[in-house]
Amino acid sequence: MEIANKKVIILIEEMFNDQEFWYPYYRLKEAGAEVAVVGGTGQKEYTGKGGTKAISDAAPRDVDWRSFHGLVIPGGYAPDYMRRHKDMVDLVRYVYEAGGVVAAICHAGWMLASAGILRGRKMTSFFAIKDDLVNAGAQWVDQEVVVDGNLVTSRTPDDLPAFMRAILSLLK
Repeated sequence: MEIANKKVIILIEEMFNDQEFWYPYYRLKEAGAEVAVVGGTGQKEYTGKGGTKAISDAAPRDVDWRSFHGLVIPGGYAPDYMRRHKDMVDLVRYVYEAGGVVAAICHAGWMLASAGILRGRKMTSFFAIKDDLVNAGAQWVDQEVVVDGNLVTSRTPDDLPAFMRAILSLLK
């Protein structure tokens, strides 16, 4: 196993991008990580944009973020719902500030902006939220994956292979 004994959070909310949730979920499990699905209201069933369902394990307030090595934020419309929960935004900031891997794809950059962790960081995202991220202090580039310290970002589901290679490399 590539990353046995590593613990990773995947955030979830309504209207998550199905591919951007399930691909990292199963790739992390395949690599040996323990994956915790964390949703805004705790143990609940959430529906993705494509109709798949996923159940969260816990709410952010019920997770000891200090015991996790990383956090993945899928895109879709979910990040807009996620950032309405202060404890979800705080969780992202706490894991980031502790040096854990924080990975965001597509519209998930909104969560990074809300967490206040983008000033001076190089990153990418879905092009439609570029202005939001630049206004939050990021140096935005159009690349399939950008790694800046413990921050990993990608643009779209097409970038998932590069996104996951970068995440797994940092978690090793």
